[in-house]
Amino acid sequence: MEKQYNIGYAVVSLIFISNAIGFLSAALFTEALQDRLGRAKALMIAEALMLAGYLAILFMPPYAVVVVCFFLIGLGMAINLALNNVFISNLANSTSMLGLFHGSYGVGGTIGPLIATAIASHSATHWNRYYFLSFAVTVANLFFAGWAFWHYERDAVSEFSLLDQQTAEVPANSDERQNTKRQLLAQALRSKTTLLGALFIFAYQGAEVSISGWIISFLISYRAGNPAEVGYVTAGFWAGITIGRFVLTHPAHRVGERLFVVLVVIGAIIFELLVWLVPNVIGDAVAVSLVGLLLGPIYPCAMHVFSRLLPRRIQVTSLSFISATGSSGGAIAPFTTGIMAQAVGTFVLHPVCIALFVAMEGCWFLLPKVSKRKE
Repeated sequence: MEKQYNIGYAVVSLIFISNAIGFLSAALFTEALQDRLGRAKALMIAEALMLAGYLAILFMPPYAVVVVCFFLIGLGMAINLALNNVFISNLANSTSMLGLFHGSYGVGGTIGPLIATAIASHSATHWNRYYFLSFAVTVANLFFAGWAFWHYERDAVSEFSLLDQQTAEVPANSDERQNTKRQLLAQALRSKTTLLGALFIFAYQGAEVSISGWIISFLISYRAGNPAEVGYVTAGFWAGITIGRFVLTHPAHRVGERLFVVLVVIGAIIFELLVWLVPNVIGDAVAVSLVGLLLGPIYPCAMHVFSRLLPRRIQVTSLSFISATGSSGGAIAPFTTGIMAQAVGTFVLHPVCIALFVAMEGCWFLLPKVSKRKE
């Protein structure tokens, strides 16, 4: 993209910030969208937004249009992520199920860079051809989202609905229902768990996407790496995340999610320091993969802990806010890294990520203790 549009780190990073605005925008109306249209149609709208973004990119439009496309993609991703996180967080054995859910995300993160690197290193192929794959997968997701959840509200009354029926009379008047939704949002935003959870996921995804987005530039600039070869380091990072989510979530549940997250974040800081300070491409590639392995189980563990800490009444609203607002870190942190890299160099990736890891530890320690439910 930099070569095609003749732009630098700072300008190309605008796609991260427009993506972040999409995530933040979704936090304002995701639950209302689901309440009004149902889970299936809300998920299909999310996929349709992403389709619109990918379709426009396929025509290689002016860069300003590409930035808008990433807003639509971020908006669709955030709605999708929020609704599915809430759904899976309330399944039995949710830590393991979240591990499988986000492990599947890691599979895509592993395969995607392999294909993207092959396309980018082939001089006769334009970079935008990669998005044919994204477009095709999203078409399939649109169909399957509708098929899987079309009768969700009618055939399977959720635990949230059961609890609402037991604890509160549903207002008949639409204005009263709207006031209730505003009250739930206000309660969610006053919750210490909601705010700390959003900051924690913001820092986590900020570090995750910053590493996957900028590690290649660092290896090329500071380790004299061959672009056709170091492009696969990103795939190694995502492979680590995938393995971590599939393999480490079960022992995390046995050890205890609270302690486990503290330990793996410390490990991630150590290996990130090795990537920064050891001038060896192979050693750095291995260390990046190990950072991914340690980061892998964090998101599923965190969502499990948040769901345990949040009262049922505000759980949907809070987890939607955490998913959407927190995930904007996956756009804002890479954008900030790009601005700083433009000024002083891509080595800033490492101090930025280490600072985000430290922020994660701080938020984690400040979370309330998990107690037994009273509902």
